[in-house]
Amino acid sequence: MLGDKWTMLVVRELLGGPKRTMELLNSLFPISSRTLVGRLRDMEKDRLVERTDFGGNPPHIEYALTERGMLLLPLLESLRQLGLALKCNDCEDRRKRLGAYCEPCPHNENPIEIPPPRVRREKDDSIVLL
Repeated sequence: MLGDKWTMLVVRELLGGPKRTMELLNSLFPISSRTLVGRLRDMEKDRLVERTDFGGNPPHIEYALTERGMLLLPLLESLRQLGLALKCNDCEDRRKRLGAYCEPCPHNENPIEIPPPRVRREKDDSIVLL
């Protein structure tokens, strides 16, 4: 249930309340849409998240943590505290790769100019003929 790479990250993203699939996709970059949807389906089967389909065109689907999913919060907080206690050793590497420090990083307390995070590029379906 928790062994997947993305499970706890999805739980972390849903802490603030229900989110649409695209919101999760953008906040969990570089996860692929196929991986995210598969993980959400698995989490729904495990009763960790609840899927609500509001219908419409385009479809409006939201995911929220269930009571069972909320039981993971102390574990998530313990992992965050452990990461802080062990001191982050990849801060500069993460900042170079993603453009920002992780949220609980102590480097965030000192205001510095952080470039915006990378944004997904639109898929380019053009064909180049040589």
